[in-house]
Amino acid sequence: MLPAMVQPAMQRSLLQAALGRALAQVQPFVEQASTSAQPAPFSYTPPGRNHLFVPGPVNIHDRVLRAMNVPGQNHRDPWFADFYKGVLEDTKFIFGTKEATPFIFPGTGTGGWEAALTNTLSPGDKIVTFRYGLFSHLWIDMMTRLGLDVTVIDQVWGEGADEAALEAVLRKDTGKKIKAVAVVHNETTTGVTSDIKGVRKAIDAANHPALLLVDGVSSIGALEFKMDDWRVDVAVTGSQKALSLPTGLGYVAASKKALEAHKTAQMKRCYYDFADYLRSNPVGSTPYTPSIPLLYGTKESISMLRDEGMDNVVARHHRLAEGVRQAVAGWGLTTLCKEPRWKSDTLTVVEVPAGIDSNKIVKNAYAKYDLSLGVGLAQINGKVFRIGHLGNMNELMMVGALGGAEMAMRDAGMQITPGSGVGKAIEYWHSTSKVIPTRESLLA
Repeated sequence: MLPAMVQPAMQRSLLQAALGRALAQVQPFVEQASTSAQPAPFSYTPPGRNHLFVPGPVNIHDRVLRAMNVPGQNHRDPWFADFYKGVLEDTKFIFGTKEATPFIFPGTGTGGWEAALTNTLSPGDKIVTFRYGLFSHLWIDMMTRLGLDVTVIDQVWGEGADEAALEAVLRKDTGKKIKAVAVVHNETTTGVTSDIKGVRKAIDAANHPALLLVDGVSSIGALEFKMDDWRVDVAVTGSQKALSLPTGLGYVAASKKALEAHKTAQMKRCYYDFADYLRSNPVGSTPYTPSIPLLYGTKESISMLRDEGMDNVVARHHRLAEGVRQAVAGWGLTTLCKEPRWKSDTLTVVEVPAGIDSNKIVKNAYAKYDLSLGVGLAQINGKVFRIGHLGNMNELMMVGALGGAEMAMRDAGMQITPGSGVGKAIEYWHSTSKVIPTRESLLA
């Protein structure tokens, strides 16, 4: 036996060794627990609000949010028919039509694209269109996958629809084999608005009977759009753009000529078939379950546009856009679109200097200032960033966006003098400001 005085020391040694082995076994679990205790990415909600300045989705007005805050309701109950017929009629206001037939599809503007094509054309039909950005390219991809014979007029990204080129293509079609012309009105990849009135003139100058199909997803409800006057046959838009609603509805309007084409169109269709809606809409019903909250939002949003007046809506968007363009010039930068007649009033696409990655601007804006800007898409990724100014928007909101953009550009290594762009925008907006309607008495 060991001496009594040695036994406690040995016991302590054995105990320490045992504890060491135990700690070694649990250490990985401790480290894992420590790691898992870290907040998940994007789990922290900062003070203030997110500054949303992409070209859709856009900021939703409080009035619209309140209108959509309704309990579940049955669309087969008697109240729905008159309500739904009223909303359908309201949408004619944003399309600028009294003659076209409106449709509201649960879906998006992309679903509206498909509805426009499949309800008016047959497999193998010839269609002419322009490609000058990602969204016009994606519509072309859909046309091809649906089995249409597509003639593409390629334009430089930053340019709009070339009316003379279209007229030349249509004049060569002496047999009138081309069934439709498709145009993206406002290309959000590049910040370009094409002249739909000019496109209609080109079709007429060629004396061609082709249908005119227009993607107005980021233009209708913000820019001038006159469906009847320009004799557009199918127009498409979506809820998350100028109407300032959540994503989820595709709005389509079809002319009498388009509905005649529908009678003989042979493309496969189901969910987006006009025929189902032509049977149900007149009696205030829908072939599928509708999104009732979004219908309430649609009604309220269009009510606000009516209150403002469509000419004033268009003027507001132009004024906001011009202020942003003044800011871009103040920064010493340029917009991707160089031709004034094509510059969009719903977004501005800003070119960055060589050696600067525009994605860093967008990431810094969100990471440091809770500002959402649009990235460059496809072949212009890293070369531009996009500032949206459509829908529920005013100049003070834009001042915040421009200030955040200045800081984010500086973070990305650009030599931007603080206030150089914001100041130019403020000068322009101040010089063109007017009293808000019904508040005139305050300044009397």
